[in-house]
Amino acid sequence: MAEYVWKAKNRRGFEQSGQIEAGSLEMARSQLIKKGLNSIKVKEKPKDILEKISFLQPKVTNKDIIVFCRQFSTMIDAGLPIIQCLELLAAQAENKTFVKILKEVREDLAGGATLADALKKHPNEFNDLFVNMIAAGEAGGILDTILKRLSETLEKAERLRAKVKSAMLYPAITLFVAVAVVIVIMIFVIPVFQKMFGEMGQSLPSLTMMVIRASEFTKDNILYMIIGAGLLGFAFKKYYGTEKGRRIIDRWLLNVPVVGGLIRKVAVAKFTRTMGTMLASGVAILDGLDIVARTAGNKIIETAIYDVRSSIKEGQTMASPLVSSGVFPPMVCSMIAVGESTGALDTMMVKIADFYDEEVDEAVERLTEMIEPFMICFLGVVVGGVVIAMYLPIFGMASGIA
Repeated sequence: MAEYVWKAKNRRGFEQSGQIEAGSLEMARSQLIKKGLNSIKVKEKPKDILEKISFLQPKVTNKDIIVFCRQFSTMIDAGLPIIQCLELLAAQAENKTFVKILKEVREDLAGGATLADALKKHPNEFNDLFVNMIAAGEAGGILDTILKRLSETLEKAERLRAKVKSAMLYPAITLFVAVAVVIVIMIFVIPVFQKMFGEMGQSLPSLTMMVIRASEFTKDNILYMIIGAGLLGFAFKKYYGTEKGRRIIDRWLLNVPVVGGLIRKVAVAKFTRTMGTMLASGVAILDGLDIVARTAGNKIIETAIYDVRSSIKEGQTMASPLVSSGVFPPMVCSMIAVGESTGALDTMMVKIADFYDEEVDEAVERLTEMIEPFMICFLGVVVGGVVIAMYLPIFGMASGIA
């Protein structure tokens, strides 16, 4: 279907304008007549040249998906047909990319596809978890309930991600500013002192000479240093993209003090909440484990979840391979074992997730508290050391005069 812009007069003779979707120009005019409008001008909406340049288009955010789930759930609960819900949601959405996706989903539904199949065509916006839960909701006739659960799960996952991101953002910005300040001092400030000391003609302390040599090296090789840092980052990314590299780095991250503990807690909260939501929605446990493993974000945790899946396929329990993996805390494994034995695994998973959300909050606070004094000491030693090195000759000259 194409979009048409129109100008028409209503029954009172007042001019109106707007946009309308139709299969052809004649169908667009027909729709206007049905609305009691006498068309003056109807033409196809001009194509936006920038629409085909993907990186210039706004990206669909988690917030867009969460709002979509909330509104969609309310509309279905009110008894509106799914196609009409999608029309209303597309009209209300502010993100142009998301509007386009919703219109494509609506067209697929009108063509006879299921909602899950239509959403599956947009994997960047609707992941496997989303599609499988929608499929379960359609099969069970509880699509409104599933959408509500999805919105709650996505909201909690987004809050968790935001907490971890904020904990990592502060030290990253501080470190970047510190490095930038040191580079500026080395390139622009130290040469001024070097020229002044050269005019004095006196011998310089070892610390001052070391800083001057570092300044000369930085000034002469700054371009190579930037290129080298870029190549190093690229090489790290390529190595992490390999199976072996990802496994080694992810294992190392899990064993880093404080940070490793935070990663484990985030992984446990994400695993249990996602798994609990899928089980409560009727997704098969093997399908759920496959989805959770692929979205784990850590190769070691992914392997542990796949081991659980293999164990269940062979008729064993979920708790046993989790214990042997050594990745998940004993308390989590015990609670999962209790959930399996009582037949309330989905409820137990959600309880574990709620507990570990609080644990992540505490871990983030501890990490921030530890990083702050470290960054202050780092700045003090680096910047303070450079300042002292530059003033040592001045102090020496002053004492000589005295």
